[in-house]
Parts: sequence; structure tokens; C-alpha cells
Amino acid sequence: MNNLIKAWSFLVLLLPAAVVAQVLDDSDQLIVVTSKNWDAIQGIAQRYERHGDSFEKFEAAFPVVLGKHGMGWGKGMIVVKDPSGPVKQEGDGKAPAGVFKLGTAFGYDTSAATRLPYLALTQTLECVDDSQSSRYNQLVDNGTLAGDWTSAERMRRKDDLYRQGIFIEHNTPAIPGAGSCIFLHIWRGQTTPTRGCTAMAAEDIARLFNWLDPRRSPLLVQLPEAQYEQWREHWKLPPR
Repeated sequence: MNNLIKAWSFLVLLLPAAVVAQVLDDSDQLIVVTSKNWDAIQGIAQRYERHGDSFEKFEAAFPVVLGKHGMGWGKGMIVVKDPSGPVKQEGDGKAPAGVFKLGTAFGYDTSAATRLPYLALTQTLECVDDSQSSRYNQLVDNGTLAGDWTSAERMRRKDDLYRQGIFIEHNTPAIPGAGSCIFLHIWRGQTTPTRGCTAMAAEDIARLFNWLDPRRSPLLVQLPEAQYEQWREHWKLPPR
């Protein structure tokens, strides 16, 4: 496992500008999350929609909270050569930095007002965070599967944090130890960080449910402010 983490941490692949541009060219919706620095637990999220060849801000920005140890480079759609800054690993309390697809929406209700694929959470649904498991970084039903994992997060919680949430496609397909079970979800409060997810007020996650459209290939971009400016032109990101 350590060798795999090392391989990810020191990848020497830098995608050419044309390939990076294509990642953004295929998307008509962006959620851009920025923080003051790598260690910051709070950030700002701004939505963008494509109009012609450029992105324009959509409605007002809103606050989010990040991991208890800030952010670290995650395994997303763009790989940076010899990244400066921390690299996310399992259990490090960091939210992933980079560009990510958004997956299934989920929640406690049997249905939801969203165009995203939706999963109603049951008492037996879990997200596997055991990096030795063949189901690592997957949502599974422990009532129907013979599990090979020793650690997983129960999705149907006793609180409201996962009443509405969206799976962030970080580390998919999964490299063992590179981080798992990363979501957009409801926060405990504006000053309380997560274990590695990006969380927000209930009304803001509800707005994302209503706004996001998989036909528009939405993406999540998460970076500290300095790194956002460093990569903005190369990645064809909109001005903040």
C-alpha cells in the first residue's frame, strides 16, 4: 500500500494544456471552492454556468467547511507533476484539492427534487474506508453483500449530516490508501470542520440538488486561493 501511495504522491504526469482544456470544455456547470491556504478549515463556494466560451457566476457565493486539516491534493480528473503542498491520504482529515466529477446524490428521503441519480439511504448502507477491501471507496449494502472490509461509515446517521449529500468522485477507480468516502453534505456548523468532506448549510445543499444537471457534466473544483490562481490559466478556470 505504501508503494501505491508513494506512486500517487510523486506522479510525474502533467497533462498537456489541450487535454486539460477539454476537461473544462465538456462541462457547463462548475462549483468552485476556494480556501485561504492549505490548512484552512473554511472556504467559499461559487457556482458557475457556461455561456458561450466562458463561465459566468451563478447566484451568490456561500460558505463551506472543509477537512479538519484543510486540503491536500486528491486523485481527480487532472494530475499535477510533483505537486507542491500536501497530498491526500486515507484518514488524514483533509478535503481533496483538484477537479472532480460529481456522482450519486443521496439522502434520508425516499425521493428528492434533483436531476442527479438519487440513492435513498437505508440502515444497512455503508461507505467502505478499509483500503484493503475490494470495495474500498464504494457504497455497499452490508445486508446483502458478504463483506471483506473491517471499517466502513454508516450512511444512515442519527444526525442530519447526510440528510442530503452528493458523492464526490475522488479516487475513482480507487488506489488503496489515497482517500475514500468524500461527499458534499450538510454541516454541523460554520466553524466545525469535517473529516475530509466539504459541508455546507442545509439550504445550500438543497440548492445544489435543484441546480445540478448531469446532462451539463458538472464538476467540482477545490483549491486554496494561491493554487487556484497558479493553475487558473492553464486549466482554463474562470476568474474568482
